[in-house]
Amino acid sequence: MVLDPPPNIGRNGALFAPGRMTRSTPGVFAGRAALGSMSGKRIVANLLVTGCAGFIGFHLAQRLLGEGRSVVGIDNLNDYYDPALKLARLAMLQAHPNFVFQKLDLADRAGMQALFAQHRFAAVAHLAAQAGVRYSLERPHAYADSNLEGFVNVLEGCRHAGCGHLVFASSSSVYGANTKLPFSVHDNVDHPVSLYAATKKANELLAHSYSHLYRLPVTGLRLFTVYGPWYRPDMALYLFARAITTGQPINLFNHGKMRRDFTHVDDVVEAIVRIIDRPPQGDPSWSGATPDPGTSRAPWRIYNVGNSRPEELMHVVALLEKGLGRTAQTNLLSMQPGDVLETFADVDDLVRDTGFRPRVSIEQGIETFVAWYRDYHRV
Repeated sequence: MVLDPPPNIGRNGALFAPGRMTRSTPGVFAGRAALGSMSGKRIVANLLVTGCAGFIGFHLAQRLLGEGRSVVGIDNLNDYYDPALKLARLAMLQAHPNFVFQKLDLADRAGMQALFAQHRFAAVAHLAAQAGVRYSLERPHAYADSNLEGFVNVLEGCRHAGCGHLVFASSSSVYGANTKLPFSVHDNVDHPVSLYAATKKANELLAHSYSHLYRLPVTGLRLFTVYGPWYRPDMALYLFARAITTGQPINLFNHGKMRRDFTHVDDVVEAIVRIIDRPPQGDPSWSGATPDPGTSRAPWRIYNVGNSRPEELMHVVALLEKGLGRTAQTNLLSMQPGDVLETFADVDDLVRDTGFRPRVSIEQGIETFVAWYRDYHRV
């Protein structure tokens, strides 16, 4: 199996293949031709990206547009975090002639029905959700509205409009109380420790039921601690960078003794692009007597998308200190409700089925994030 060569780092903080970087095609893999054209598989032309003004949705839409695909993006542009950041991402997408934006909430049933009836999408990349483990302790109904009712609206749209493939973002949070490492899609995930995780597990189950009943091809991606340029300001690395640059202390839970499988957004986008043109066919050898939680007879599949290299939180703080040129002040605190000590992705299935292994090191990835952060905030 041949994997891609390691990337280089550009002065603007983006990662890219040598000699292929332009402002309109940022990212590790932006310069490569579309996978479908290289493999002889069809390239999906009319795609829906939900959450297009969000962190991952923005990067995916940019990549697809850079490959010449037509993208419809939806987002409700809510104020979970500063909408100015979402609007800045959206403005970059709207510069592309093949991009159409509609402001729409996933929970708007009539609006979602009209959207799918109008466009008849060949494939859907569903990345919109109410995110955040800790916020789910404060606003549980927001998660029910977006992650449950909204997800059913996406499933219904795909079902009735004849969508060829639904790819949706699940989360490493579904592993919950599991302690067996690395986390495998072939392990049961029946003990979530946050409402957010429970909604993501519910998404996987709802997707399977639609795949079984209506033969809808669906792939769920359990994403592991995604980070990079244009990051969400509610996430730890962003909060750390802000605190370091303003001389405020950073909160380190469990006294900083935590490990996370940090995954660069360009690796996540590459995985989605490789998968979206490969709808699952179902596994005829799947057995209800010994059911595999990650596969099915239905055209439904689950993958982990992670770097498969857990990093000590204190090492990540040290990299931020180095990049920002300042020393962090720290508050060492006890473990928070809903948190887990360590995440670690088993990506063997992803590598086998796509030929791709996430590869951006934490050192390279932090460099891209810091470069963007300093430029965006002028620090």
